[in-house]
Amino acid sequence: MSIVIVGGNECMVRQYKDLCSSFNCKAKIYPKMSKGMKDFGSPDLLVLFTNTVSHKMVHCALCELKGKPTRIARSHSSSMAALKSILEEHVA
Repeated sequence: MSIVIVGGNECMVRQYKDLCSSFNCKAKIYPKMSKGMKDFGSPDLLVLFTNTVSHKMVHCALCELKGKPTRIARSHSSSMAALKSILEEHVA
């Protein structure tokens, strides 16, 4: 399963990847706006950490996925526990 995470803390990118790999998922993480956000493909799940992300980033991510069968999970918190509960809900 492929996952794209938009937002979150830059210092926790490695921890997010490790947690996703423990669920047998590949993760692309964009903690801040970058050119790579324009072509992240067609992931199975998009995780939006709404507290640490700008409206522009949310808009770019949602426009990129328009018309694709990607599930979207939003979380106000960008903690490891929040990501773990999202993964338990959508991956298992």
